Amino acid sequence: MLKGKCAVVTGGGRGIGKAIAMKLAQQGANIVVNYRNSEKEAEELVNTIENMGGAALAVKADVSNFHEAETLIKSAQEKFGRVDILVNNAGITKDNLILRMKEEDFDKVISVNLKGCFNCIKHVSSIMLRQKSGRIINISSVIGLVGNAGQANYAASKAGILGITKSMAKELGSRGITVNAIAPGYIETDMTEVLPQKVKDAIVESVPLKRIGKAEDVAELAAFLASDSASYITGQVINVDGGMVV
Repeated sequence: MLKGKCAVVTGGGRGIGKAIAMKLAQQGANIVVNYRNSEKEAEELVNTIENMGGAALAVKADVSNFHEAETLIKSAQEKFGRVDILVNNAGITKDNLILRMKEEDFDKVISVNLKGCFNCIKHVSSIMLRQKSGRIINISSVIGLVGNAGQANYAASKAGILGITKSMAKELGSRGITVNAIAPGYIETDMTEVLPQKVKDAIVESVPLKRIGKAEDVAELAAFLASDSASYITGQVINVDGGMVV
């Protein structure tokens, strides 16, 4: 479905980002895997995609840095001649109760999760506007919808992504660019792997489908939103949470 398209996936070396990159590659897209620290994982993913007959490039960039985000987008355009899909997936957590949360921990999470999203949209929008087409998919979280104790910084960043998604959908829609957000619930990733089993059991109990989601569950939706089948869907926030938030 995506043959000949170029997709940039931020934070693409691991977890949800990796699953999305793989799914888009399976659909025929050329993939730019962005990473900040996970060089080994990013290069392994590039090799996997190339071994299955696809084309991929790993680019190191801290998306919270305006100029590094610009370099990331330019690298994608130089390599593949265009940028059709941007998946803003890069994100971090620095959880703590508000009384213990350091200012720098709040600032860092906002900088990576929210400003990183802005930076990449800022730099890709001019390319997509010239192309008169594009798909921007922002990875938010159900925590941005309902909040969570000990995650004021993370919740604020993910709620901000919802706002920028709706604003960009209105701003860019007339030129054939769709902008949507995916709000995952609890998904099996490195972030959730460290949770105590008792906490995992409580999460499963709170989810109507009675399981923690898989990264592939998110990737399937991302691939749909990136395709022509979703050409009349924009400005939407779609939960992938097993019914956790209804």
